[in-house]
Amino acid sequence: MYIYLNAVFVGLLLLSNVLSVKLFQMGSFVLPAAAIVYVITYLMMDVIGEVYGKKAARKTIQAGFFTQIIAMIFIYIAIQLPPAADFQSQAAFEEIFNGSFRVILASLVSYFVSQNLGVTIFHGLKHRHGRKKLWLRNSLSTMTSQLIDTILFITIAFWGIVPTTVLLGMIVSQYIWKFIVAVMDTPFAYLLVRLARKHEEKNQAELLEAS
Repeated sequence: MYIYLNAVFVGLLLLSNVLSVKLFQMGSFVLPAAAIVYVITYLMMDVIGEVYGKKAARKTIQAGFFTQIIAMIFIYIAIQLPPAADFQSQAAFEEIFNGSFRVILASLVSYFVSQNLGVTIFHGLKHRHGRKKLWLRNSLSTMTSQLIDTILFITIAFWGIVPTTVLLGMIVSQYIWKFIVAVMDTPFAYLLVRLARKHEEKNQAELLEAS
Protein backbone atom coordinates (compact mmCIF):
# COMPACT_ATOMS: atom_id res chain seq x y z
CA MET A 1 0.00 0.00 0.00
CA TYR A 2 2.89 2.34 0.81
CA ILE A 3 4.25 2.20 -2.73
CA TYR A 4 0.83 2.99 -4.20
CA LEU A 5 0.33 5.99 -1.92
CA ASN A 6 3.79 7.22 -2.92
CA ALA A 7 3.01 6.73 -6.61
CA VAL A 8 -0.24 8.72 -6.32
CA PHE A 9 1.55 11.43 -4.35
CA VAL A 10 4.39 11.90 -6.85
CA GLY A 11 2.11 11.54 -9.87
CA LEU A 12 -0.29 14.23 -8.64
CA LEU A 13 2.65 16.44 -7.72
CA LEU A 14 4.05 16.35 -11.27
CA LEU A 15 0.61 16.75 -12.81
CA SER A 16 -0.06 19.82 -10.70
CA ASN A 17 3.11 21.48 -12.04
CA VAL A 18 1.83 21.24 -15.61
CA LEU A 19 -1.77 22.19 -14.80
CA SER A 20 -0.70 25.26 -12.80
CA VAL A 21 0.09 27.13 -16.03
CA LYS A 22 -3.65 27.56 -16.63
CA LEU A 23 -5.72 29.92 -14.49
CA PHE A 24 -9.46 29.45 -14.20
CA GLN A 25 -12.20 31.46 -12.57
CA MET A 26 -14.90 30.14 -10.26
CA GLY A 27 -17.18 33.01 -9.31
CA SER A 28 -14.87 35.67 -7.89
CA PHE A 29 -12.07 33.14 -7.28
CA VAL A 30 -9.08 32.99 -9.64
CA LEU A 31 -7.18 29.71 -9.22
CA PRO A 32 -4.46 27.73 -10.97
CA ALA A 33 -5.88 24.53 -12.48
CA ALA A 34 -3.55 22.62 -10.15
CA ALA A 35 -5.81 23.62 -7.25
CA ILE A 36 -8.02 20.63 -8.04
CA VAL A 37 -5.03 18.25 -7.83
CA TYR A 38 -2.34 19.50 -5.48
CA VAL A 39 -4.56 19.59 -2.41
CA ILE A 40 -4.83 15.80 -2.58
CA THR A 41 -1.07 15.44 -2.04
CA TYR A 42 -1.52 16.69 1.53
CA LEU A 43 -4.13 14.01 2.13
CA MET A 44 -1.71 11.37 0.79
CA MET A 45 1.06 12.72 3.01
CA ASP A 46 -1.13 12.60 6.13
CA VAL A 47 -2.12 9.01 5.41
CA ILE A 48 1.51 7.98 4.82
CA GLY A 49 2.60 9.71 8.02
CA GLU A 50 -0.23 8.25 10.08
CA VAL A 51 0.29 4.65 8.99
CA TYR A 52 4.00 4.42 8.14
CA GLY A 53 5.50 7.10 10.39
CA LYS A 54 7.44 10.33 10.23
CA LYS A 55 10.53 8.86 8.53
CA ALA A 56 8.43 7.40 5.73
CA ALA A 57 6.70 10.77 5.25
CA ARG A 58 10.08 12.55 5.02
CA LYS A 59 11.28 10.01 2.44
CA THR A 60 8.16 10.63 0.37
CA ILE A 61 8.82 14.37 0.48
CA GLN A 62 12.40 13.77 -0.68
CA ALA A 63 11.20 11.50 -3.49
CA GLY A 64 8.77 14.18 -4.66
CA PHE A 65 11.45 16.87 -4.47
CA PHE A 66 14.00 14.97 -6.56
CA THR A 67 11.34 13.86 -9.04
CA GLN A 68 10.41 17.50 -9.63
CA ILE A 69 14.05 18.39 -10.23
CA ILE A 70 14.35 15.57 -12.78
CA ALA A 71 11.14 16.74 -14.46
CA MET A 72 12.47 20.31 -14.64
CA ILE A 73 15.69 19.11 -16.29
CA PHE A 74 13.87 17.06 -18.91
CA ILE A 75 11.38 19.84 -19.64
CA TYR A 76 14.32 22.15 -20.32
CA ILE A 77 15.94 19.56 -22.60
CA ALA A 78 12.67 19.00 -24.47
CA ILE A 79 12.30 22.74 -25.08
CA GLN A 80 15.85 22.98 -26.46
CA LEU A 81 15.52 20.05 -28.86
CA PRO A 82 15.31 21.27 -32.49
CA PRO A 83 11.72 20.93 -33.73
CA ALA A 84 10.97 18.73 -36.73
CA ALA A 85 10.15 20.53 -39.97
CA ASP A 86 6.52 19.41 -39.79
CA PHE A 87 6.09 20.39 -36.14
CA GLN A 88 4.30 23.75 -36.19
CA SER A 89 3.64 24.10 -32.46
CA GLN A 90 7.11 24.90 -31.11
CA ALA A 91 6.10 28.40 -29.98
CA ALA A 92 3.03 27.09 -28.16
CA PHE A 93 5.09 24.22 -26.71
CA GLU A 94 7.68 26.66 -25.38
CA GLU A 95 5.03 29.00 -24.00
CA ILE A 96 3.31 26.24 -22.05
CA PHE A 97 6.37 24.39 -20.82
CA ASN A 98 8.46 27.47 -20.09
CA GLY A 99 5.57 28.37 -17.81
CA SER A 100 5.76 24.90 -16.33
CA PHE A 101 9.49 25.39 -15.77
CA ARG A 102 8.85 28.46 -13.60
CA VAL A 103 5.93 26.75 -11.92
CA ILE A 104 8.12 23.76 -11.05
CA LEU A 105 10.71 26.10 -9.53
CA ALA A 106 7.97 27.76 -7.46
CA SER A 107 6.63 24.35 -6.57
CA LEU A 108 10.04 23.12 -5.41
CA VAL A 109 10.41 25.95 -2.92
CA SER A 110 6.83 26.00 -1.64
CA TYR A 111 6.58 22.22 -1.64
CA PHE A 112 9.75 21.59 0.35
CA VAL A 113 8.93 24.21 2.99
CA SER A 114 5.21 23.51 3.38
CA GLN A 115 5.30 19.71 3.24
CA ASN A 116 8.06 19.50 5.85
CA LEU A 117 6.14 21.96 8.02
CA GLY A 118 3.01 19.85 7.61
CA VAL A 119 4.83 16.68 8.67
CA THR A 120 6.31 18.45 11.72
CA ILE A 121 2.91 19.72 12.86
CA PHE A 122 1.17 16.41 12.11
CA HIS A 123 3.63 14.29 14.06
CA GLY A 124 3.89 16.80 16.90
CA LEU A 125 0.15 16.36 17.40
CA LYS A 126 0.36 12.60 16.92
CA HIS A 127 3.04 12.37 19.59
CA ARG A 128 0.62 14.11 21.94
CA HIS A 129 -2.60 12.26 21.02
CA GLY A 130 -1.42 8.88 19.71
CA ARG A 131 -3.90 7.39 17.24
CA LYS A 132 -6.69 9.58 18.57
CA LYS A 133 -7.82 12.86 16.95
CA LEU A 134 -6.66 12.13 13.41
CA TRP A 135 -9.17 14.76 12.28
CA LEU A 136 -7.35 17.42 14.31
CA ARG A 137 -3.83 16.76 13.06
CA ASN A 138 -5.07 16.23 9.51
CA SER A 139 -6.88 19.58 9.52
CA LEU A 140 -4.35 21.70 11.44
CA SER A 141 -1.27 20.42 9.61
CA THR A 142 -2.93 20.86 6.21
CA MET A 143 -4.42 24.28 6.90
CA THR A 144 -1.15 25.69 8.25
CA SER A 145 1.18 24.20 5.66
CA GLN A 146 -1.19 25.07 2.81
CA LEU A 147 -1.15 28.73 3.86
CA ILE A 148 2.64 28.84 3.59
CA ASP A 149 2.54 26.85 0.36
CA THR A 150 -0.01 29.17 -1.22
CA ILE A 151 1.88 32.36 -0.38
CA LEU A 152 5.22 31.03 -1.61
CA PHE A 153 3.90 29.27 -4.71
CA ILE A 154 1.66 32.05 -6.05
CA THR A 155 4.29 34.73 -5.40
CA ILE A 156 7.14 32.87 -7.10
CA ALA A 157 5.08 31.46 -9.99
CA PHE A 158 3.08 34.54 -10.94
CA TRP A 159 4.99 37.61 -9.69
CA GLY A 160 5.34 39.99 -12.63
CA ILE A 161 2.96 37.95 -14.78
CA VAL A 162 -0.31 39.17 -13.27
CA PRO A 163 -1.10 42.49 -11.50
CA THR A 164 -0.44 42.64 -7.75
CA THR A 165 -4.16 42.87 -6.97
CA VAL A 166 -4.77 39.69 -8.97
CA LEU A 167 -1.80 38.05 -7.22
CA LEU A 168 -3.22 38.82 -3.78
CA GLY A 169 -6.66 37.71 -4.90
CA MET A 170 -5.18 34.40 -6.09
CA ILE A 171 -3.50 33.84 -2.72
CA VAL A 172 -6.71 34.51 -0.80
CA SER A 173 -9.00 32.57 -3.12
CA GLN A 174 -6.66 29.59 -3.42
CA TYR A 175 -6.22 29.38 0.34
CA ILE A 176 -9.98 29.53 0.91
CA TRP A 177 -10.32 26.67 -1.57
CA LYS A 178 -7.59 24.66 0.17
CA PHE A 179 -9.14 25.40 3.58
CA ILE A 180 -12.48 24.01 2.41
CA VAL A 181 -10.83 20.89 0.97
CA ALA A 182 -8.83 20.38 4.19
CA VAL A 183 -12.10 20.25 6.12
CA MET A 184 -13.83 18.02 3.59
CA ASP A 185 -11.03 15.48 3.13
CA THR A 186 -10.99 14.25 6.76
CA PRO A 187 -13.45 11.36 6.14
CA PHE A 188 -11.23 10.23 3.24
CA ALA A 189 -8.20 10.36 5.53
CA TYR A 190 -9.94 8.01 7.99
CA LEU A 191 -10.96 5.69 5.13
CA LEU A 192 -7.49 5.52 3.56
CA VAL A 193 -5.78 5.06 6.93
CA ARG A 194 -8.14 2.18 7.73
CA LEU A 195 -7.49 0.54 4.34
CA ALA A 196 -3.72 0.99 4.63
CA ARG A 197 -3.61 -0.45 8.15
CA LYS A 198 -5.76 -3.39 7.12
CA HIS A 199 -3.47 -4.01 4.16
CA GLU A 200 -0.36 -3.91 6.38
CA GLU A 201 -1.95 -6.24 8.93
CA LYS A 202 -2.74 -8.69 6.13
CA ASN A 203 0.86 -8.53 4.88
CA GLN A 204 2.18 -9.13 8.40
CA ALA A 205 -0.12 -12.13 8.84
CA GLU A 206 1.03 -13.59 5.50
CA LEU A 207 4.67 -13.14 6.47
CA LEU A 208 4.08 -14.92 9.78
CA GLU A 209 2.36 -17.80 8.03
CA ALA A 210 5.19 -18.05 5.50
CA SER A 211 7.80 -18.18 8.27
